[in-house]
Amino acid sequence: MDIVITYVDGRDPVWQRDYEKYTDVPVMTKRFRDWGTLKYLLRGVDTFMPFIRNVFLVVSHPSQVPEWIDTANVKVVLHKDIIPAEFCPTFNSTAIEMFLHKIEGLDERYLYFNDDMFPVAPCKETDFYRDGRAVLGMKRYILAAGLYKKHCRNSDRLARKALGMPPSMVFVRPQHICSPMLKSECEAAFSKVEDDVLKSVSRLREPYNVNQYFFLDYMYHNGRLIPEKISNKHLSTAVASASKICAFIRKPDRLFCCINDVQMSEEKFVQMKDAILQAFEERLPAKSRFEK
Repeated sequence: MDIVITYVDGRDPVWQRDYEKYTDVPVMTKRFRDWGTLKYLLRGVDTFMPFIRNVFLVVSHPSQVPEWIDTANVKVVLHKDIIPAEFCPTFNSTAIEMFLHKIEGLDERYLYFNDDMFPVAPCKETDFYRDGRAVLGMKRYILAAGLYKKHCRNSDRLARKALGMPPSMVFVRPQHICSPMLKSECEAAFSKVEDDVLKSVSRLREPYNVNQYFFLDYMYHNGRLIPEKISNKHLSTAVASASKICAFIRKPDRLFCCINDVQMSEEKFVQMKDAILQAFEERLPAKSRFEK
């Protein structure tokens, strides 16, 4: 089983030059800023997920790779390695997600992580896969208010189309945590509606985008996904205080946590970041095999 992590550091001058050259939209700070927590995601993988074979870090440029990363143990994948040239550079995570299954050497079973998702307690392979199927919580919705929900609805509709299913007003949305993928299912889904997938790709987020849920929805409707939640605590910095987040990190009662960033003042960001990094350092003080 492998892990794929998409990562962006909005402070990188090379990335900033591309963004300024190819867009005329102000940078959304909360989407691209770096909390410095990638190190603890990897320490969590090393400590709590010993069954993981390879870690792939997907970035836009070599300059995006943190200097402390040991590239002998972390396989760096550039956008241009998997994304067609006509779509590069892209600043849209949904676009990147459409091509992750094309990573060379990727295992049939792989977990896709955003860089705000952290293993914080011992995990088992069966938490993610059982009897040749993936395991992930799924919910049903009718209303698609907001851009994210529209992407969820688009993804479900396209998955249904790929399987020859009739359209439905109801759409499913997978649990927001690391996504257990089956490479062969992703390849099959992509190939069946490739033209539609490519038409959904854009440099910045648009209402017509499809996201990685397309693959999970395809697996769900195809009977290759068990709809059971992965143990996770979702912590939004909009409502959870630094002390609450840190208390969970120090003494978790779930396998994972997702720490969701929101717009906030620079002062509050620095205070929360310092506190969270300290809590992670206390929880995971030992260097991982992914660090120099």
